Amino acid sequence: MSTRDLVLSALFAAIIVALGLLPPIMLGFIPVPITAQSMGVMLAGVILGAKRGTIAVLLVLLLAAIGLPVLSGGRGGLAVFAAPTTGFLIGWVFAAFVTGYLSERFVKNSQGAMLQTAGFFAAAVAGGVVVLYAFGISYLAVVSGLGLTKAFVGSMAFIPGDLVKAAVAALAGRAVMVGYPLLPARA
Repeated sequence: MSTRDLVLSALFAAIIVALGLLPPIMLGFIPVPITAQSMGVMLAGVILGAKRGTIAVLLVLLLAAIGLPVLSGGRGGLAVFAAPTTGFLIGWVFAAFVTGYLSERFVKNSQGAMLQTAGFFAAAVAGGVVVLYAFGISYLAVVSGLGLTKAFVGSMAFIPGDLVKAAVAALAGRAVMVGYPLLPARA
């Protein structure tokens, strides 16, 4: 891994942390807050690709595990890995990887703007919504005792916001691809 890859991964880890500074929104009927950090995970995958995006997310989780308040609401420490939302944190790793992997496969420099944006959006939805929810909902159902159906139905309230986050990530991915053409040469 090159110095450039490490710097980009650290930069996106910082972006994910910075997005955690936005206050979380609790819906009340499910113990999972709406945060902007999941958009940071999508951005890392879309812009950096599978390898570097995953490293960025792992870095954020490592910082959280050692006690730094890098998660939404200033949370950090090992206790965050014993909460009902732990499945979403674990899912971040796989979401960034899948988003990045699919971005690398779906989006090419030779494509038109609309096709690139659509590819980034599809990758962000598949990784940042479908994969993330698979981990988060499964863990939430088991740990909280809600059952898979209740956890799934309760989580559907987050879908519209996550689709907006995926659209923002897709637009950002396209803008970076145009403005900094070396970045899509993913590791």
